[in-house]
Amino acid sequence: MESQAIGGPVRAGRTRVLTSEDRVSMHLHPGETEAVGWRVVTLLAAVRQLRDASPDVIGRPRVIAVDGRGGAGKTTLAKRLRKVVPNSAIVHTDDVAWNHAYFDWGAVLVENILQPLRRGDAVDFRPDAWIAHDRPGSITIPAGADFIWVEGTGIIREELAPWLDASVWMQGDLDEQKRLLAARDGDSPEQVEHVAKWLLEELPFMLREKPWARATMIVAGPPQIDHDPNTELVVASPTSP
Repeated sequence: MESQAIGGPVRAGRTRVLTSEDRVSMHLHPGETEAVGWRVVTLLAAVRQLRDASPDVIGRPRVIAVDGRGGAGKTTLAKRLRKVVPNSAIVHTDDVAWNHAYFDWGAVLVENILQPLRRGDAVDFRPDAWIAHDRPGSITIPAGADFIWVEGTGIIREELAPWLDASVWMQGDLDEQKRLLAARDGDSPEQVEHVAKWLLEELPFMLREKPWARATMIVAGPPQIDHDPNTELVVASPTSP
C-alpha cells in the first residue's frame, strides 16, 4: 500500500506536466494570482513533498494546513490525505470557529490545539462556544500521530506560520465553487445573507494574507483536467503575491 512508504526513503512518483491542451483556467477573485505550471502527481508524491518541507520534525506530528475558499474541496482533500497516511488526524477550523468568529480564531487554535501538538501531547478541547450552546463532544486528537491535517478557510496566515510545517492552497473556479456551496448548503435567504457577511470578512482577509503565495503547494480544485481523483492531484508551485 502507498501509505506504508510515507516514513521511508523518497522515491520518484508518477508526474505528468500539463500541456496547453490541458490548461487549467479559473475565474478567481481580484487580487488572487492564478497558478501556472500545473502537473499531475500521485497523492503519495504530494505527501512526500509536504513531509520534506519540514525534514527536522521529531517527536511530534507534522502539522499541515489545507486552505481554500468555500467549496474548494478542502475537507475532501484532507480525507484523501488522511487515507494515504492512516496514522494521521484532521482538525476542522470550522469547529474551532463555530459560533465564535469567521476568522478571529487564531489564538484559540494555537493555545488549545497547536501548542499541545507541538509538545507531542494529545488534544481534548471543548471550545467555550460549544459549552455556551450545549454542543456535545469535543475536538480530540490522539498523541502519536504522524500528520495532522488542519483544514479550513483562513488557516494559512502570518499569525499561524510558526506553527505550521507545510501548507496547501486549493485554487478553484469561483463559479464552480458557488455551485458546489449552493448544492451543499442550499440557497435560502438566510444562507445567502450568511455568505454575504462571510465575504465581507473573507475578501480583505485573503488580500492581506495572500495564502496562495505562502503555501508549500497549490492544488487545483474543481473543475480539473483528466486525472484519477482517487490517486492523483493536479498541483503547482506557489504563486507570487
